[in-house]
Amino acid sequence: MSVRDDIAARMPGGDAGLIVATLATAYILYVLAGVVLGYDLRGQLNSLATLTFYIGVFAMLSLALNLHWGYTGLFNIGIVGFMAVGVYVMALVSKPLYVAGGAAQVGGLGLPLIVGIIAGMVAAALLGFVVALPALRLRADYLAIVTIAMSEIVRFSFLSGELQQFQLLGTRVGFGGGSGLILDFVPPLEALFRSVGLWGVYLGFVDATKVIVPTNPKPVVDGLIYGLLLLAGVTVFFWLLKRTGESPFGRVLKAIREDEDVANALGKDTDRFKIKSFMLGCALMGLAGILWLMPQGAVTPNFFRPRVTFFIWIALIIGGAGSNTGSVLGGAAFAALLYQGPRYFQNLVTTVLPNLDSPPGFGQAVGPLISQLDPVPFLLYTIDSIRQLQLVVMGLVLIWLMHNRPEGLLGHRKETASVISLSRPKAAAAATDGGSADGDVQTDGGVDVADSNGGVDDE
Repeated sequence: MSVRDDIAARMPGGDAGLIVATLATAYILYVLAGVVLGYDLRGQLNSLATLTFYIGVFAMLSLALNLHWGYTGLFNIGIVGFMAVGVYVMALVSKPLYVAGGAAQVGGLGLPLIVGIIAGMVAAALLGFVVALPALRLRADYLAIVTIAMSEIVRFSFLSGELQQFQLLGTRVGFGGGSGLILDFVPPLEALFRSVGLWGVYLGFVDATKVIVPTNPKPVVDGLIYGLLLLAGVTVFFWLLKRTGESPFGRVLKAIREDEDVANALGKDTDRFKIKSFMLGCALMGLAGILWLMPQGAVTPNFFRPRVTFFIWIALIIGGAGSNTGSVLGGAAFAALLYQGPRYFQNLVTTVLPNLDSPPGFGQAVGPLISQLDPVPFLLYTIDSIRQLQLVVMGLVLIWLMHNRPEGLLGHRKETASVISLSRPKAAAAATDGGSADGDVQTDGGVDVADSNGGVDDE
């Protein structure tokens, strides 16, 4: 493992220090942007809450995708399908019962929100099981086709009028069809704090923040607290996948990724391992989708278009597949620079250069470049339209990464292949070679420790 490729080796605190430094840099940049834009304290806090929210959801989804692609080599580009199933099943279970004349066109089963979240995760995992069964023998491009087709089938199913409303257990429920679904259950923060008996304490804390935000501080505090809870969720995802990767189960997944035939030859039931990995990743994707859309108040099927899947893939590629730390960093970098960044950049340009004389259209911008080799109009148009060109910017960044850093920002990560060195013991090596083997292995209390450069990817 070269120093060039392992940025964390040069960072105090290792991977944790690298993640903290990246988040701190993003927050500082956004605070400085807010100062230039003239935001007051409320505006700054709202900006940081929004940034934290998107960092949380993209980091969680990148970690879930890393389990499929980075660990197991499963090319899943149907992420939004599992997100949609998680959200809609959660809504079906936890929305209040239908009341005639109410604001919601359909109701739910009225069960507690935590029950709905668990049901959504289970439904996403079961969908993953259904998809995995026929796709077990498919690899690479073929599995990708199956998963993206599944995600579109799910989206069009929720758009269908047949599922807009129906009877379930004698209750009028449904998925709302193309008009979407109102999420009129108890807000997630209230449900959480009430479940642990701290709702009154939380309201007292909100009242105390009036010293900082005098007018209606609750939306600001809610946004910040929810964002922090999402970061806590990222920590849980990271810990779960790290433990999975270090376990015998995780090592089999990586063996499948490298060469499934060899893993089969060693007696591993690779089909069973792939199904378990796929189901676990799908459950985490369903949970991330729930946490993303639950506080929005409504959900529509067209949110779950394939481009959201490709956003998550870009985030994973930025950090580096196979690395949990890279997944978090990729999610943070994508959220701060490519997802939210263009909007802030365009606002900054408008504030700093209010009289920017950019061409009104693409033709007027390209014309001088072709006829007179004058790039200035095209540059001005690009700067002034950076928000509308967001997808183009993402594509250019992705092309640059593929050419210059295909392994991601963190490079090729390594882990020890075994807790016990597979090399010969020192005494045997010295007796055989007639000399010391100090340069080959290290010892720790008499137990050989593998070279940190041996083994397979990830931390």
